[in-house]
Amino acid sequence: MGYRRKDTRPRVALWMLVALGDVVLVLVSVGLPVLVALLSVVTVTLAGVAGWRLSRRGALAREESPVPAMARRRA
Repeated sequence: MGYRRKDTRPRVALWMLVALGDVVLVLVSVGLPVLVALLSVVTVTLAGVAGWRLSRRGALAREESPVPAMARRRA
């Protein structure tokens, strides 16, 4: 009768905050130049991935898509 429904979300959120605090402490201890270098690498990587995905989207949109057989019969 003392059973309470366990929800893992608060526990996961707590551990995520602990991990974020650990990352902040490590970045503060190594210094500002490392933080700037890390942000630069992340920014360049994200820009490269975004550019690649945008270029692929344009290439896929230019291809002719075949008309389904059922649509040809109705027209």
